[in-house]
Amino acid sequence: MTAGSAMAAISAEEAAKLGNELTPFGAEKAGNAAGTIPAWTGGITKDKIPAAYKQPGQHYPDPYAGEKPEFVITAANVQQYADKLTPGQLAMFEAYPESFKMPIYKTHRSHSSPQRVYDATIAAATKAKLVEGGNGVTGSIGAIPFPIPKNGLEALWNHMVRYRGEYVVRSASEVAVHRTGVYTLVSSQQEAGFKYYYPGMTEAELENILFYYLSFTKAPARLAGGAVLVHETLDQVKEPRQAWAYNAGQRRVRRAPSISYDTPITDADGLRTADDTDMYNGAPDRYEWKLVGKKEIYIPYNNYRLISSEVSYEQLLQPGHVNPDLTRYELHRVWVVEGVLKEGARHVYSKRTLYLDEDSWGAAVVDQYDGRGQLWRVSMAYLINYYDLPTTWTGLDVFHDLQARRYHIQGLANEEPAFVDFSQPIPKENYFTSSSLRRRGTR
Repeated sequence: MTAGSAMAAISAEEAAKLGNELTPFGAEKAGNAAGTIPAWTGGITKDKIPAAYKQPGQHYPDPYAGEKPEFVITAANVQQYADKLTPGQLAMFEAYPESFKMPIYKTHRSHSSPQRVYDATIAAATKAKLVEGGNGVTGSIGAIPFPIPKNGLEALWNHMVRYRGEYVVRSASEVAVHRTGVYTLVSSQQEAGFKYYYPGMTEAELENILFYYLSFTKAPARLAGGAVLVHETLDQVKEPRQAWAYNAGQRRVRRAPSISYDTPITDADGLRTADDTDMYNGAPDRYEWKLVGKKEIYIPYNNYRLISSEVSYEQLLQPGHVNPDLTRYELHRVWVVEGVLKEGARHVYSKRTLYLDEDSWGAAVVDQYDGRGQLWRVSMAYLINYYDLPTTWTGLDVFHDLQARRYHIQGLANEEPAFVDFSQPIPKENYFTSSSLRRRGTR
């Protein structure tokens, strides 16, 4: 990838397609020729929110609860559908031939976002650029920077800065499930302020901060009271991610400079790296990124049943993978982005392939390869539309280790996220600071 192509913005003629033959985020509005992918008509808008949804924090009623699978992919018939599956999904059938399956449902292009994000994306389309070296973006605050991507880095940045609200609070758990199905829940309260999308935010006021993240551990008892604070920087090569950890036993806050790249996440029992979180995050500088193109793939989508309050942990958590009878897959167009480790760079993954939903830019599936070039881990984001906001984001992130035959889940909701649309940004000096971490951790 040349420096010129990395810095280039799209033309006014290309940008004119946004909101016309393309959605405001750059997806094809039209359905596919086979009729198996419908046209995008705005997704789940306010008039389409289920009547059973009453207030923020409530579990989200399934808008498609009455639907049944059109067919089910199993190990017995998987080759019939292999052209619409990722190598990682195919490997799941090979690893768990008796239990893994994919119920395929009618496709709904349910993604929607606030009008202000659509407007900002269209306005920024001719201005947004990668910074020198591709380690950040400029000219696109509050917007998807590259709705018509020209290279892999642009597509990757669309995923990393996609809209997920302004501020979110949730009580959730994560869990590592062993081969036998044994697990221990780690529960926490999490808060995130997406500064990039604060109303009225400017690039100067952003101060290279993409978002703030704060997490307090509630259980088990041996971990309760601990906390982590992260200032996620936009350009992490220029200014590395800033992180602090609070130790309840010592009542001390310490800097945590190593929470980046392939650092193993402790609560994930080593099954997830720091940059696996949210399917991919952080500095992209250790990989050469290639935009392979667009493809039709069966991906997790509209998985409201999977996060229902009526589903117990015992029903959900099974050896090898989550209960497939609770999952939902649909055929969607995805952007395929491939990252190959640069010569001389270090990371436990030699290659990672991301499959980005064309409507929302969220990664739905990621295949990761070890140092020998063999498929190692398969990550899946079970997407839903949080229609009170609205945005398409994960309901559960599941990280499968094919070699260890274990998996990790992030985002088991004790209650659904509560999104808050602030009219003014939250002053960082009053809230997401290390001193705030100490005061709140002692309460």
